[in-house]
Amino acid sequence: MSKYTIIVDPLSTGQEYPAAFKEAGQTPVAVLSGLVPPPAFTGSWHPEEFEHIHYFTGDVAALAEELRQYEPEYLFPGAESGTELCDQLIEILVPGTGNVPELASARRDKWDMAEALRLAGVPRLRQIRTADPVEAERWLKENDLLGRRLVIKPPKSAAGDEVYVVFEDGDWRERFDRVLGRTNKMGLVNDAVLIQEYAEGTEYLVDSYTVDGKHSLVDVCRYTKISRGDKIGIYHRIDFLAEDDPEVQALWPYTQQVLDAVGIRIGCGHAEVMMTADGPRLIEVAARPAGGGHQMVSELATGDNHIKRTVAHRVRGEVRDGFDLVQHLRGIFVSAYRDGYFRNREVFDGIESLKSFHWMKILHDEDAVVPETVDLFTCLAWVILIHSDAQTLDDDYRRVLEMEAAIVIDEP
Repeated sequence: MSKYTIIVDPLSTGQEYPAAFKEAGQTPVAVLSGLVPPPAFTGSWHPEEFEHIHYFTGDVAALAEELRQYEPEYLFPGAESGTELCDQLIEILVPGTGNVPELASARRDKWDMAEALRLAGVPRLRQIRTADPVEAERWLKENDLLGRRLVIKPPKSAAGDEVYVVFEDGDWRERFDRVLGRTNKMGLVNDAVLIQEYAEGTEYLVDSYTVDGKHSLVDVCRYTKISRGDKIGIYHRIDFLAEDDPEVQALWPYTQQVLDAVGIRIGCGHAEVMMTADGPRLIEVAARPAGGGHQMVSELATGDNHIKRTVAHRVRGEVRDGFDLVQHLRGIFVSAYRDGYFRNREVFDGIESLKSFHWMKILHDEDAVVPETVDLFTCLAWVILIHSDAQTLDDDYRRVLEMEAAIVIDEP
């Protein structure tokens, strides 16, 4: 077995891979999909963790030749930005060991994702990808969606970046123009816009790990998200569910169809699914570990996570079927209601005395200028509550909401 583990874009959650593989006796090798990380991931790039770092400069074949020295047996992405390059490298270095190569774009581009579902006969949301507002308006009329609630977003973004709702009879063109041509937080120019019918329901995160096309659950969470103006999908709360929960049982068969449709044959899967009145509908799916601190909370709730599953499988050949919910966990994303000076960090004093308190991270200092929370990248703080008693969890959650409501942010 090769002593090297190649990680493409060990960023975001992927920054946790190097230490995990070192502990397992492997030498991690970093491959960056550009000369610098995407803007959203700059703070998670830790080159000091690697003895060997390689950069993609546009020639995939040349990069693959550089990597042959490690006699790789596998490669995998650490972050969303590395998924497509990783697929290409696998097909050169260890062909046939990765996900379905012809469906690589369906695991990254939200339009191609939905098209893959359509071709596989999997229920999906109606949508169009275009840079032409005339074409967009024609499609809206043909699908009886003109004047109805819509979602507008880039085809390639992450963590709720530039996702907007257009309310009934709202100005969809203004949001269309706002997205088109802008550079998103993945460092990509939005050369087209995705317009999607609005999905009403409860949203879930479904994490999986796949080996030879057989999918297994890693964790499942129920999302609570909020809206602010025309920004939707702002993370507010997650609750971990047990595998035998009826909600999970309703979601998992559909999610497996999604994983098959987009060609995930090995490794991590991270799906967001809305349970609507018409049944489950995919919001998006990715072939990489869940981000946003999720590996920590997943391990707390289940004793396992994507990182641990990957190491167990790749290094020791261990494959697990399903997961156990070992304790009830609620994660809370505290929001800043406006841009400005964060004046009262002490509003969270005493939070440690809550019976279910486990952990908190405030992302800004007193009097710092904070951004309005519009996506996962701009939350003000994270709180984790853990308790065996559901009522205690609910009581402490309400106390955290009171603290959030008392936050003072002055005009900049």
